[in-house]
Amino acid sequence: MKLLAVRRLLRIQRVVIRYRLDDLLFDLPLPWWLMALRYAMPWRWFPRKPLELSRGARLRMALQDLGPIFIKFGQLLSTRRDLLPADIADELMLLQDRVPPFDPQKAVALIEEQLGAKVGEVFSRFDVEPLASASVAQVHAAKLKSGEEVVVKVVRPGLKPVIAQDLAWLFLIARGAERVSADARLLHPVEVVGDYEKTIYDELDLLREAANASQLRRNFEGSEMMYVPQVYWDLCRPKVLVMERIYGIQVTDLATLADQRTDMKMLAERGVEIFFTQVFRDSFFHADMHPGNIFVSTVKPWSPQYIAIDCGIVGSLTPEDQDYLARNLFAFFKRDYRRVAQLHIDSGWVPAHTKLNEFEAAIRTVCEPIFEKPLKDISFGQVLMRLFQTARRFNMEVQPQLVLLQKTLLNIEGLGRQLYPDLDLWSTAQPFLERWMRDRVSPKSLLQNLHSQVEQVPHLAGMTRDLLERLSQPHLNDPAPSWKHSDSWALRLLGASLLAGGATLAAGAVSLSAPAAWPAWLMLAAGLYLVVRR
Repeated sequence: MKLLAVRRLLRIQRVVIRYRLDDLLFDLPLPWWLMALRYAMPWRWFPRKPLELSRGARLRMALQDLGPIFIKFGQLLSTRRDLLPADIADELMLLQDRVPPFDPQKAVALIEEQLGAKVGEVFSRFDVEPLASASVAQVHAAKLKSGEEVVVKVVRPGLKPVIAQDLAWLFLIARGAERVSADARLLHPVEVVGDYEKTIYDELDLLREAANASQLRRNFEGSEMMYVPQVYWDLCRPKVLVMERIYGIQVTDLATLADQRTDMKMLAERGVEIFFTQVFRDSFFHADMHPGNIFVSTVKPWSPQYIAIDCGIVGSLTPEDQDYLARNLFAFFKRDYRRVAQLHIDSGWVPAHTKLNEFEAAIRTVCEPIFEKPLKDISFGQVLMRLFQTARRFNMEVQPQLVLLQKTLLNIEGLGRQLYPDLDLWSTAQPFLERWMRDRVSPKSLLQNLHSQVEQVPHLAGMTRDLLERLSQPHLNDPAPSWKHSDSWALRLLGASLLAGGATLAAGAVSLSAPAAWPAWLMLAAGLYLVVRR
């Protein structure tokens, strides 16, 4: 693994040099000690020909060359037009579904290997040229023998070694950060990279994606807000996924959406409601909602419906995390900073000995300037990140299970502001959160909780009975003393010696009175016991 990691580092360095990414870095306003690093880079000691590529194109092509992990990072950045210049954001958008495809013949060979049959035997039509191509897989259009139009998704060959090399470096950096920095240890970087490792490898298993899509389809069955295509399970394999072909407008195609008179305000608000429905109602959310995976139906532009694809990455939260997030958001937007601080302490994210007043003051200092803006101008993702930055000063430990949620929230907010710049994220989310919290304490919910508790009674009774039995006979299940097995021969030898010694003493004490001979009889009894015992 170390050799692979070194080779990968050299590969990254070559890509940085080829696309002059160091020029992009040093164009930024950096501290002098960072600017001085450019003189330590040997490739900058000699004149270089200027590249006939824009800075956005150079960054996009570099990320493409570096593989899936870097491409996904570019996809996330492409949704944050509030953070990036327009020329860079436009280029990074091409990473969403226009990654250069791999050889179609390799795709056909892999499909036939996975299905165990020729494509002509399975499909009445199969388009060799890919319909779309992304970081992990590419998609081909096809038609089943039964007449349904479908898409066939196939995983790119040779991804695992590249991913393993990138992850090796990420783990190396994370472990080094934990060793040298107390602040880094609070962020649990090794655990975060471990979660990402699981996520990226799960995405390579298309059976898992098929299962996620089926679950999401059930959750939104009959919904006017979102539609999820049907999965054809008989034709799904670990590296091949066959699902219903959908027809819609890509969510970032604003001109076409405007031409069909789509209600953009409702579209943006429904995107927010879908996110909160997945997180709080279902605790099962699509965690890769970049624009390349989201389309808009053309059926009812006045009541627009999303179409979601690519469910390879999903997330979920525990009831405790759901409750914490909902209460925190309410307290934050009501400017109840004391409640925010108390929730952090109660949840265990901040040490119990943290001084409440100091923590409250720190949160107020960071957050109060945000509320000087109109509520519609507040960046939800920025608020969340600033809140975590403040808490980190008080030894807050980052919860890895929320990393996917933060990423998804940034995607949703960036997309919503593209569709409808005046989107008021909080006023859209507030009614849903209020309704969700009311439902949690409704009589129906309380009865359901009571029913689930009653179902646990037999199990709790069995546990109580086992506990009482262990308390009444604390040594019943203890392992036998080792001498009962390994030392039995030595004890029998000792018993034989005591028998011999006792017999000798008894023979010499015949003329003595009975009381004087008691040691001999004691030795005989002890020796007999040790010899005959099991």
